[in-house]
Amino acid sequence: MTANNRQTDRTVACSVAIVGGGTSGLALATELKQLGIDDVIVIEREATAGGVPRHCGHYPFGVSEFRRLLKGPAYAQLLLDKARQAGVTLLTGTSVTALHPAGLLSLSDQDGPYQLQAERVILCTGTREATRAQRFLSGQRPQGILPTGALQSMVYLHGQRPFLRPVILGTELVSLSAIMTCRHMGIHPAAMLEENPQLIAPAWMRAYPVMRRVPVHLGVSEIHIEGRQTVEAVRFTDAHGNSRTIAADGVIVSGQFQPESALLRNSHLHICPNTGGPVIDQFYRSSDPSYFCTGNLLRPVETSAWCWQEGRQTARIIADELYSGSAPLSESTVGLVLDHPGLKFILPQQLRPSTRSHGMQQMQLRLRVPADGKLVFRAADDQLLWSGRLESLPERRILAPIEPMAEHARHANQGDTIRVGIEQSD
Repeated sequence: MTANNRQTDRTVACSVAIVGGGTSGLALATELKQLGIDDVIVIEREATAGGVPRHCGHYPFGVSEFRRLLKGPAYAQLLLDKARQAGVTLLTGTSVTALHPAGLLSLSDQDGPYQLQAERVILCTGTREATRAQRFLSGQRPQGILPTGALQSMVYLHGQRPFLRPVILGTELVSLSAIMTCRHMGIHPAAMLEENPQLIAPAWMRAYPVMRRVPVHLGVSEIHIEGRQTVEAVRFTDAHGNSRTIAADGVIVSGQFQPESALLRNSHLHICPNTGGPVIDQFYRSSDPSYFCTGNLLRPVETSAWCWQEGRQTARIIADELYSGSAPLSESTVGLVLDHPGLKFILPQQLRPSTRSHGMQQMQLRLRVPADGKLVFRAADDQLLWSGRLESLPERRILAPIEPMAEHARHANQGDTIRVGIEQSD
């Protein structure tokens, strides 16, 4: 597609359109080109592609993908360079305003609106942190309250220091990234507050706040931000029921990610109430067979390395479907139903009968609360399809093999379900 064609035709066309130029989108596009797909377009609303890593001026990125230890901006640039070298068409400064059936997109750029018709569309719009309002934080609305992404942009892209002694809300991996970002600009967090009784970050990173002399308060509640013009303090109730106040000149609202699903909510595609992202099958296909979804749009939130690998796997599925002559996928599905309140979500949400070799090899789950027992998958008639030991904390990646359930789906009836639960160990 050339610029002249776009300006003269009301609707232009391509083989594959990728919405989102972050890690998964660029990895997907590069892999498609390497698999021989000629007409691949990445649509990115920002002026520069690269996604979240562009704002993360710290290690570690790229180790499993490229066997190189990189900071976020260098990692994003490497992804972008590889996409360009592969011949991917990048449309930056371009917004997708609507998703229509059968792969038709409404777009808008500096020259105005137009439409793009693709054989396949892959949505890779990523994730975002929950806002203060979504977390129901009480208090005034002073200046100095930032999500981690905004902090990283101010520090790494613009060299600004928004505060000196902020309080960090949350202890996810991104919360520890916020400590690294603060350190880069000489900012020393006054404390980290976590509503859960334990740190959410992986075990290998839990010592980091101690190393940086940042006090951590677990099991807190009733968080209240004080200050009129700017943040002055954060008040909360600690795990023992005592009221505590920490002087601060800012608040970093970190974590509690949600898929960037605004396009989905205004479209014909089905949304999963548990993840807030799209409903997909084991081939990353959505409720419209022209649309696929991958990366952190699927669930909040995974590492760049995971999204890179997921994007490449989706590319192989797309290439196989478009050019290998594979038989069309069945329209019937078997749904996966969460049958325990401790389970937060499962991916995929449905299975499609198929003998294709390309596709997910593992299901991904997460918990709402700590669990110790067995993870079990049962058919509608209570037949045990698979079980495995489960001992995990919330927000940890839990994997289960997909093949036992996929085999059952090949012989099941349309509308059948598989129940996913937690049972006591024998």
